[in-house]
This record gives sequence, structure tokens and C-alpha cells, in this order.
Amino acid sequence: MTAPSKNRTAGLPADLPADLSASVAVFLIALPFSLGIALATGAPLQAGLVAAAVGGIVAGRLGGAPLQVSGPAAGLTVVTAELIQHYGWRTTCAITVLAGCCQLGLAALRTARSALMVSPAIVHGMLAGIGVTIALAQLHIVLGGTPQSSAVANVLGLPDQLADLHPGALGVSLLTLLVLLGWPRLPGRAGRALRKVPATLAAVAAATAFAALAGIHLPRVDLPSWRSHALPELPEGPVLGIIAAVLTITLVGSVESLLSAVATDKLIASERVTCNRPPRADLNRELRGQGAANIVSGALGGLPVAGGAMRSVANVKSGAVSRRSVMLHGLWVLLAAGLLVPALDLIPLAALAALVMAVGVRMVSATHLRTVTRHREIVVYGTTIVGVVLGGVLEGVAIGIAVAVALALHRLARTRITVELEGEVHRVRARGQLTFLAVPRLSRILNQIPQHGHAVIELDGSFMDHAAYETLHDWQESHVAHGGSSKVTSRAGSAELPRGGTQRGTHQCCRPWTPWQNHCDHRAAEPATAAQAEGTAAATGASQTAAAPTKRTRRRGAGQLANGISAFQRDTAPHVRDELARLAREGQRPSQLFLTCADSRLVTSMITASGPGDLFTVRNVGNLVPLPGAESTDDSVAAAIEYAVDVLKVDSITVCGHSGCGAMQALLNSAPGQPMTPLRRWLRHGLPSLERMASRHHAWARIAGRLPADAVEQLCLTNVVQQLEHLKAHESVARRLTEGTLELHGMYFHVGEAQAYLLSEGEDFFDCRVFDSVGQNA
Repeated sequence: MTAPSKNRTAGLPADLPADLSASVAVFLIALPFSLGIALATGAPLQAGLVAAAVGGIVAGRLGGAPLQVSGPAAGLTVVTAELIQHYGWRTTCAITVLAGCCQLGLAALRTARSALMVSPAIVHGMLAGIGVTIALAQLHIVLGGTPQSSAVANVLGLPDQLADLHPGALGVSLLTLLVLLGWPRLPGRAGRALRKVPATLAAVAAATAFAALAGIHLPRVDLPSWRSHALPELPEGPVLGIIAAVLTITLVGSVESLLSAVATDKLIASERVTCNRPPRADLNRELRGQGAANIVSGALGGLPVAGGAMRSVANVKSGAVSRRSVMLHGLWVLLAAGLLVPALDLIPLAALAALVMAVGVRMVSATHLRTVTRHREIVVYGTTIVGVVLGGVLEGVAIGIAVAVALALHRLARTRITVELEGEVHRVRARGQLTFLAVPRLSRILNQIPQHGHAVIELDGSFMDHAAYETLHDWQESHVAHGGSSKVTSRAGSAELPRGGTQRGTHQCCRPWTPWQNHCDHRAAEPATAAQAEGTAAATGASQTAAAPTKRTRRRGAGQLANGISAFQRDTAPHVRDELARLAREGQRPSQLFLTCADSRLVTSMITASGPGDLFTVRNVGNLVPLPGAESTDDSVAAAIEYAVDVLKVDSITVCGHSGCGAMQALLNSAPGQPMTPLRRWLRHGLPSLERMASRHHAWARIAGRLPADAVEQLCLTNVVQQLEHLKAHESVARRLTEGTLELHGMYFHVGEAQAYLLSEGEDFFDCRVFDSVGQNA
């Protein structure tokens, strides 16, 4: 990774204009949002501005996520409102200071990663429960009333509130929501220009102007003099209650900030296709920055501070390059708090309430709901929401953790053991993890097998503890001693009985990919790799005839295919059936055309973490793109390109090469005068790559800052670059590139290292985006 540019013009950093522009965009979002959060908590409205300024300046400077924007967060709204009701505002400020100290302690212990071990279903459920509570409270202000002290009271009070509507407040709120939701969808060139103004600012400004012009009398923002601003006092109240409050602010604020930092990292990785990106988030440093910001914010009479996803997304999408954008946004908030008070005092509270209510509704994410449903954690998600709404954040999270642990124990203990008689074979199937809890059922089933019978035990799980092992091992020895026979297998094939712990009957290199486990056994003795065989056959013109497959080989291949189909129908199909049914109804809408080699070691869905409907894939020998009109043109590739670009409207095309490519080896070893075969005729489309590599007008491609290991790797890299040039010669691709609606990407996959590389934009370099083992840019 290359650090952001440090070139300076006229004594200023070269990327300052980008940071300045992004800071203004984030400021325009943060200003009304901070006031709305303060209103929702019942704190003085200045407290929201203090937290926004401190979050930008202090957390922005000291934090470990350069582009994350911190400030008053929606996730802390309910917690802060409860603390103000119980302890008063000044004690809440002191609790915020203590929570900041706890965050500093956690950062010193380097526990930031541990905060992410909480189940996503619990985190999403917590945020959704907070969102429901916020929306119910702000709905009363939208209708012209006053929120109650709890979510249940707000629900029970809705009928009376609906019977006593305030038309002015309702009209202003509806206008705010209408502009907020419709602003991103403004059509045409004028709409594109207007959308540069943040929707939150546009909504609040429109509602304020409407209320002023219509002469509607409503409660408005009232920022008292800063001279009367309340500062913290020593906590007063039950010690256990104060400790619980501090821990709640620490927990919720830390988890929200760290999750937001991780999400911001992912957004940067997907948005920034060049090397000009900040380093990945240092989560312990980020937690330290959040702690310092909470200490300063609480000491100055501000709300608790946390990283916010909405403002961080706006910062990244506005083109921010460094942490200067975050700090400048905090500076603009500070200046606005001192200079724009007359303008801020015109904003109706109903407009801010509508804004915060919309944020609360969005916290109940349909995407999160689908995700937890797909992972069968809807029970954890639902109970956490109910717990947060009815009991509070800390209580809801505790309930969610208890349900998640109970569910995990249930799944661990749930083992299905059956026995079937197939001819003369007694087939015992054990589905799930074999622990001591399953020993009684396992022993009962095994004792049903006659002493002289033949038994096959299929283990379909990844763990067997010592008790289960002893039971199965003792039975196996006893059964064989009495004249019977037995065989232990896994899903993929035969396996020795494991000696406790994880099943060891399969080669460990394939352990995570159970359908492939049987590959290692029968391929270990093969004399040559697939790439070597491919390259040798191509180089010699396939002059040597391969030995005919024996009946045993054919039988083994058919058995593998049948076993694979059976495993898919049993284990995979139930999880993907709903998604495939949706794709069958709606048709395919892939985001990109992925053109790669036919090499069996390249599993496109694996190396791109994609699923059904994501990629429109074209595979051929050597990942070649024939030029239009070239001799021996293969129209199948051109047809696939035209279909993907003009019919499916893909957004990008990726050409992916790989190490050890037999086609490139064949090109290097080709000699004139050899007989022309279909393979040799096809490889003629790779000759421009060979010429490019030999040309002095093109620099050699590099990979991860080094030169290629040998000529084959050099040609593999050069071929990707050359095929991208061939793509541009196709009429449909050239047209979309001119319109700016299509992107081309080059990719190289090193098979031996299991490492993917992306081609740097505009250069023959494969050293810009190197991906590490956890899926982040290194």
C-alpha cells in the first residue's frame, strides 16, 4: 500500500482541497443531526454541538480510523436519555467522563478486537431495539406532543396523542420526511446538482423555511447563552447504579465505534480502486481516541461520543483522504456553535424530531434481518430487540447473549443418529457433533447391529470428544472380535476413526472444504501437476496418447460425482434454495463479467467470495480475448462479452490470470513447423501477449513490488494486460467505456500462495492492492 501523497504546493498538502470539501459535506450533515440527537435525549441542545466538535477534533486526531467521523451517536440516545431521567444532566456528564476512562483502560489492555466477538445478531438487535425506542419517542413530538419515559408508555400513549394532533407540527414533520426521502431521488441534471447538498440539511432547511413563511407557531431550537452552559458534577446516586451506567456507555459506545470503524474500512476498500487510501483502522488506537473524546466531551458538558456510520460514509464518499477532513468538520461545528446561533434558533423542534425518527427507523435494517434469518439467528435478534425496548440496552444485550449461548449449546448438543439396513449393510449416520451428550443414543444405535453384521458408520461432523471416541472405538473392537466388520467414513469418503478432537481421516490441507477432502488422497501419488500436464501436452502438440482410463478410474470418477451431488442436495441446497428461487423468478443481474482460465484450480466463487447471480463467468484456455475480425476468431467469447455488456448491463469486466498457466507455458515453448491442432489454433490469440513481453516499448509487469519469478509468470502477468487491451477493441465495450458506465480490471491469482492481486489503474503493476488472509487490503 502506498501512503497518501505528501507533495506540497505553495506550502500546503496536495490533498487538502479534497479534505476541505469533504469536511464541509460532513459538517452540513452533522449540524442538524447533532441537534436532533440532543433533543431526543432530553439534554441541552448545546451538548450535541459540543459532542460533535469534540468528536471531530479529539477523536479525529487521536483515533485509529482516519476517515471515521465521531460525535453524538444514535446508538447512545436511549441510554443517555435514561441516565438524564435518573441522575440529571450534570451527573450524566460525569458518567460520560468515567466511561471515557474505562475506554482508555480497555485500549491499554488491547481488548478492542474482543469487543467484536459479540454475535452480530445481538449487535444488530441492540441497534434495532434502540431504533424502535427512538422512533416511538420522536413520533410524539412529530404529532405535536411530548414523549413519555419508556417505549411501552409511548405505545400506550399513542391513541391519546392521535386524538390531539397538532396540524402545524405534523405538517412540518411530514415535509421534513418527504424531502429527506425524496432528495436522493431527484431526477435529471438539476437533480444531480441539488443532490450535492446533503438530504438532512435540505430537509431541515425546507421545513424551517416553510414554518417561517407560513407563520406556524411551533417550539423551536433555543440555544441559551454559553455562559449558562451546564458542566459536570460529582456523581450522586447508588454506587451500583452509577457503575452499571458507566459500563453501559462504555459497552454500547465502544461496540458501535469499532463496528463503524470496520465498516468504514470495508467501504474504503470497495470505493478506492487506487493506492491513495489511508491505512486500515487500528482498533485499539480508535478505542483510545474514543475514550479521550468522551473525557473531553463530558468535562465540557457534551453528550457521549461514538463513531457514526452515516457521517463516516458521507466522509468517504465525499473524497476525504486523511483525518484532516474529520478534524476540520469538528472545527466548522465549533464555529457554527458560536456564529450561527440566530439561524439555528429558527429550526422547529418537529423538524429535528422527524429527522431523528427517520434515523431510528433506518436502524431496523431489512438487510440485517435477512442476514440473521439466513444464519438461523432470528431468535437471538428478536429477543434482543424485545429486551432493549422493554427493559433497556444493558438488559436487552444480556438477554441476547444468554439466548445466543443457549442456542449455541443446543446446536452443539443436537446430534441425529440413525441406522438403516441397505441389503446386508447396516448404515449408521451421525449428523452433528459427537459429544458425551450423544453417547447414550450412539451406544443404543450401535447395539442394534447384529454381532456378525457388516456396519458402515458415516460421521457428518467436525468434532468428536473423548467420550464419544471411546464409545465408538470400544464398540468397533468388540464388533470385529465377534466376527463382524465395520468401516468408518466421512461425507467425502473413507476415513480412519479419529483419536478424539477433530476428525483426522482427511488431509488437513483440505479440511475447511469438506467436499474436496478426497482429492488429496488419490492425487498425492500423481507424477505431475495439472499445469505441468497442460503445458507439456500443448508444447508437444499432444503427440503422446494418454492411457485409456480403466474401469476402476471411471468407477471412482462416477462415485465422486454422485457423492458430490448427494452432499450438495443434503448440505448446500437447503441453504441456497430460497436465493436460487428468487433468481429463477427475477432473472440474473450480475454485477460483472469475470473472464478467466479454464484451469481446474481456479474456483472463481472462492477467490472472489461471490455467490449465485454475482458473476457472469467466461472461461477458456489462457483467459484469452480474441480481437474482433482476427484470424480464427472464436465468436463464443465475443458473444459472451456482447451479452454481458449490452443485455445484462454489467458494471465491470475482470480478466483474471493465474500462476503456472499451462497455456502460457505452451506459448513460450511453441516452435514453428509443428502440426496445427485446435489447441494451437486457439493459442494464436495469445501471440500479442508474447510480442508485448518481448517489446522494449512496454515495461515488465511487477507483482507485489518484485519482478516475476520466471518467464512463465511474466507472460501470465503480461497476458492479463494485453487481454484488457483486446477488450477495448470490442465495439460494445468501447462504447460503454466512453459513456463512463463500465470499468475494466486486471487480476492475477497466485495458486501456490493462495494470494490475489489487482492490476494498478493505468500501469502494468500488480503490487497495489494485495489482499491479506482476513479479506482486508494489506
